[in-house]
Order: sequence, then C-alpha cells, then structure tokens
Amino acid sequence: MQCELCGRQASLTRHHLIPKRTHRFGVVRSKYSKTELNSLIAYLCKPCHRHVHRTLKERELAVHFYSVELLRSHPEIEAFVDWLKDKPDDFLPRLSRRKKT
Repeated sequence: MQCELCGRQASLTRHHLIPKRTHRFGVVRSKYSKTELNSLIAYLCKPCHRHVHRTLKERELAVHFYSVELLRSHPEIEAFVDWLKDKPDDFLPRLSRRKKT
C-alpha cells in the first residue's frame, strides 16, 4: 500500500479522519453516524501523519479537514506533501523545533 497523501510506498499508520477525541462534540455527532466516525480512516506514512497533527488541531480536523482531499487542500500540508513525495520511501524528515511563544 502507499500513503494516501504523498503516494510513497512506506510503512503506514492509521489516521482517523475524525479524531476520536472529537466524537463527543455535538457538531461532530450531528454530522456523522457512529459507524462513519469509526470507519473514516486514511492510511498515511509516519511523516505525513505527524505533519497533519503538527499543523492542524483535532477540532479543525473533525470540522474542516475530514477527508484526504480536504487535507491535501490545506496549503501547509500541500507544500509538505509536494516536498516529500519525491523522497525515497525510507526517508524520515527531521522535525523542526516548535516556535516558542
């Protein structure tokens, strides 16, 4: 299998398109059935999965970025995927340090 974001043949992780911690929110419960909440999953390589969670908060994922197509439409994720897709399958980018606030 290949990563649904970058297309690389890498070790994949399961990304819940609607994060489990958001299942209790009314806006999420009214939009999806229990079956949908538990079955909407994307298979992402570790770098893409990590970047998605570093870029977007769980509530944003549940309300605005609940599909692979919507994730791809986010400018920061799109830029990361464009950069990563040509790297070797075993390439793991180093994490940048978070800005201190």
